[in-house]
Amino acid sequence: MSNKVLSERIRVVGLCGSLRKKSFTRMALQIALKGASQLNVEAELIDLREYDLPFCDDSQEGYNKPEVVRLSQSIKASQGIILASPEYHGSFTGVLKNSLDLMGFKEFQGKIIGLLGVAGGSLGAINALNGLRTVGRQLRSWVIPTQVSIPHVSSAFDNHESLVDNQIEARVLNLGRDVAKYSFLHHSSQAARFVTEWEKASINPGGEKDVYSQ
Repeated sequence: MSNKVLSERIRVVGLCGSLRKKSFTRMALQIALKGASQLNVEAELIDLREYDLPFCDDSQEGYNKPEVVRLSQSIKASQGIILASPEYHGSFTGVLKNSLDLMGFKEFQGKIIGLLGVAGGSLGAINALNGLRTVGRQLRSWVIPTQVSIPHVSSAFDNHESLVDNQIEARVLNLGRDVAKYSFLHHSSQAARFVTEWEKASINPGGEKDVYSQ
């Protein structure tokens, strides 16, 4: 698909897995959501600093707490999700893991997920992104191939919270666009109509025969 404006309203949320006041993860996520919004997508940053979430103890009482319900409702109302995290000790952050543990299939199943990571070192956040990809599969989500890892993140942004490297900025913007486009393809009424018509289509003459066995 091209980067033209989408014909149906799609909602993409970005879940920020950093609690730092000046968070490079949050800065990068805002750029990705900007990319999504360029395609007429409703884009919202979910900042876990603004949620008083309990630790997940797998109790119904915990799942019913107002802040957990608020987070659940925000994610359930989306068609696309960007998971963003710094890499800590070779993985994504505990606060992001806890928020995901408090969610489940009803929030994530069938959703499109894009991955974004930042790291202080030269290797980037590949381990964190690999871990998030595994979680996305377990939640029965569609994790798209597009992902962005930003190395040396302490020097990656200027004073205006813009990325210094234009190529990295373009990749982050494109991540947001890809999540928006795949969400549209997966959830739009046009796609649903196509599948319905395709399922009703008559069998291709000769298609039922095993031509390779003749």
